[in-house]
Amino acid sequence: MSEDATLERLLEFLRRSPTPWHATARMADRLEAAGFRRLDETQAWQLAPGERVYVTRNDSSIIVLQLPREPLSALRMIGAHTDSPGLRLKPHAPQASAGWLQLGVEVYGGALLAPWYDRDLGLAGRLHVRHPDGRLEGVLLNVERAVAIIPSLAIHLDREANNGRAINAQTQMAPVFLQGGESADLDRLLRTWLEAEHGLGNVEIVDFELGFHDMQPPSRVGVEGELIASARLDNLLSCFIGLEALLGSDGTQGAVLVANDHEEVGSASACGAQGPFLCDVLRRVNAQLGEATEEGYIRLIQASRMISCDNAHALHPNFLDKHDAAHGPALNEGPVIKVNANQRYATNSATAALFKTLCREAEVPVQTFVTRADMGCGSTIGPITATELGVPTLDVGVPQWAMHSIRETAGAKDVAHLTRVLTAFVDRRELP
Repeated sequence: MSEDATLERLLEFLRRSPTPWHATARMADRLEAAGFRRLDETQAWQLAPGERVYVTRNDSSIIVLQLPREPLSALRMIGAHTDSPGLRLKPHAPQASAGWLQLGVEVYGGALLAPWYDRDLGLAGRLHVRHPDGRLEGVLLNVERAVAIIPSLAIHLDREANNGRAINAQTQMAPVFLQGGESADLDRLLRTWLEAEHGLGNVEIVDFELGFHDMQPPSRVGVEGELIASARLDNLLSCFIGLEALLGSDGTQGAVLVANDHEEVGSASACGAQGPFLCDVLRRVNAQLGEATEEGYIRLIQASRMISCDNAHALHPNFLDKHDAAHGPALNEGPVIKVNANQRYATNSATAALFKTLCREAEVPVQTFVTRADMGCGSTIGPITATELGVPTLDVGVPQWAMHSIRETAGAKDVAHLTRVLTAFVDRRELP
């Protein structure tokens, strides 16, 4: 399939994935269409060599398994995360001010707040509803039209607005939602939208996890379409590329794609990378297809390799001084190996050598990122997964600008670059 067709598929995935729950559902839909079988964690599993299966937890994290046709001895693991920084509704969200109903929000993760002003905002997430017969059900909601906005204060009323004014998330970030509205209007509108999207007209809304999202669709940008601009590139771009690689592999080797929720807030949850989700799944797989002993499980993990994929900071043409001069990755110049001596990234020389070998075999350029020594460094699921599981791990990512903004930018060519490398990784018969 052409690179243009792949990019169009990426843009559609981004558009239809405003929340981690939607992203997980979209990935599951594609897996079902490709013949993968869904597993239920509450049921006994019956696994067979060569089978392709997947399992979700909390509807927001997913693990995809390509089981080898030969005896289970090593797994090629790809890691990513489904969540992105943003604005989440508080449980008692409605609040009135100056004749407007606004919705109180909580900042999820390390969001860059200023770009949220003056954006057309939709509303999406997960709700739990009670049917007339008392049955509880979780349903997804995606209001695909602008229902709110956070208006800026005019420059005439704040002459210091362009001089680095701090933003107060409690008092200055509540979206304007409905003129003259009352608290009950939120419940009424949610019920209306649920009926329109799911035909659920006679249910009680028991609880919700909802957030705002930018209604500007993802797009190709640049004279030659060399850029991708979208919300949630960090880290749905890695989720998409990991899935592309797994589906595009030859299917002979044991492989895993894990996309965890809650990376942006530390990964400490039942479905996050610091939780037991991946370990639970791998132990159950090893019990059926591997050496069903504790020693056998440890041998499996130590023979496996994990490539944690999370976007990297590209060299910004307007802020060159924010990069180490020798480690400024460029857009469209290949995936980036992320290195940090203090273990904020899991890369070491052995795992980096593996990735460089894969890039050479796939004829893909490769870059390296190290943060300036006088600046702090973010982290990923890589060190957390390596700590929890013990698997040899490295951190890589597609370079991007404006990380954690409401709209981020990456290079169009790098989608194919990283996909080719990860496909080669999944297909590789021998792991060093």
